[in-house]
Amino acid sequence: MATGRAAELSAADRERIRQAVSAAEQQTRAEIVPMIVARSGRYRDAQHWGGLIAALAMLALLLTVEVSWLPWGWHASNAAWLVCAVTFAYLCGAWIGTWPPVIRLLTSPARMRYKVALRAERAFAQHAVAQTRERTGVLIMLSMLERQIYVLPDRSLAALVSAERWKPVVQAAVEHLRGGDIAAGLSMAITACGAVLAEACPGRSGDNPNELPDHVIDER
Repeated sequence: MATGRAAELSAADRERIRQAVSAAEQQTRAEIVPMIVARSGRYRDAQHWGGLIAALAMLALLLTVEVSWLPWGWHASNAAWLVCAVTFAYLCGAWIGTWPPVIRLLTSPARMRYKVALRAERAFAQHAVAQTRERTGVLIMLSMLERQIYVLPDRSLAALVSAERWKPVVQAAVEHLRGGDIAAGLSMAITACGAVLAEACPGRSGDNPNELPDHVIDER
């Protein structure tokens, strides 16, 4: 799946997601807020690990082939070149450590899940998802770098719907997201979320206001 801004949503994609939210909310008095973020954490330690791995690899290489660059014994100039080469390798490795595939390789899944959860909690407050009449807001956040979807319900819904019930919401989107179709993936997640909410928090005829915007929040 693409990361960052590599896969922009077209106007048609945004409208598709908006319509999915609108249709899902017809069945429930809950409010669904879809969101896309580029990443949930900086993962600076991945840069340090990348630099360290590159520096150690360079040092091992230079010491292995020292016969070609140290024919006349140890000199101060040799030490200077060794330090410069290792430092340059560290800087190159640290730069490579900013690439999304490398970050995912050097960061544990548990840590990325933790960062995504923190980002979702911050977004929940930032975008006033809790400001509904019955505290029935649900945030569906897609974090691109981590390739994860996180569903965060408000506290009244958390008491009505178990954590296990939210898993189908994520699973409904996975296949489309792996293929890079963000609009389809989010729409499927929203539809699945609407089905869960229709059972736990059904709408009331004549009393189902649209309290939060239906459009996708895109922070990439």
